[in-house]
Amino acid sequence: MGRVIERAALAQARAREYAAGRRVVLTNGVFDLLHVGHLRYLQAARALGDCLIVGVNDDASVRAAKGPRRPIVPAAERAELVAGLACVDFVTVFGEPTALELVHLLRPDVYAKGGDYAAPGAAGGKHLPEAPAVLAYGGRVEIIPLVPDTSSTGLIERVLARYGVAGDGHRA
Repeated sequence: MGRVIERAALAQARAREYAAGRRVVLTNGVFDLLHVGHLRYLQAARALGDCLIVGVNDDASVRAAKGPRRPIVPAAERAELVAGLACVDFVTVFGEPTALELVHLLRPDVYAKGGDYAAPGAAGGKHLPEAPAVLAYGGRVEIIPLVPDTSSTGLIERVLARYGVAGDGHRA
């Protein structure tokens, strides 16, 4: 079995991990233009348990969240790249606007998100819609600090600036 798998196979993999007494961590994101911030984030998420499952947003959900020019890299390729990281055990592509369905399916021991989100009950950051579901079954939510000055958007802007195109798409 490959590491990029559909939901039915993912549920079976989760059942095997649970039966073996392993702590499962779930996280999700776009992972467009994979960079060191992504790597360090996923390594930190993996350190929270024994098995890391990553949900990668499909192309339509990325366009809905980030605009019509994203993603740069198609979902199948982003999933393959993430699955190729040593710290990642399984990857699945999902199209919903949040990972709530994955949380309900997998019931991870730990649900991890980046520091641009707020921990349940904390001020600041974006609201984490999956948190109430995770806490309701006794799971844990962990917020992982962001790596400063790393983002796909920032990377895109640097490439455009260095190669003579302004952020509005016109030549600089």
